[in-house]
Amino acid sequence: MTIDMVMGSSCVFAKNKALQANVQSEMGELHVAKSTKRKEYSKDDVKLLKAHSKARTPVARVSKLMKRSEGSLRQKARNLGIGLGHQR
Repeated sequence: MTIDMVMGSSCVFAKNKALQANVQSEMGELHVAKSTKRKEYSKDDVKLLKAHSKARTPVARVSKLMKRSEGSLRQKARNLGIGLGHQR
């Protein structure tokens, strides 16, 4: 009787995962999720966002211009109490 038989298959799985992680880290293949860095809105950013809101510029265009996601822009506009991306 081997140790694997006594300990059960779940321990074998855990052991294999640990060995696999060891090999990957030695080879430099272990990928770690990137941490997100939040970029604060400056006064100029807020002025620009308000100007584009007034001009009814599409959100996709503003997003590329300001190098921020559409969701981020929509959230900021909502917090400021201004409309953004209205088509009507």
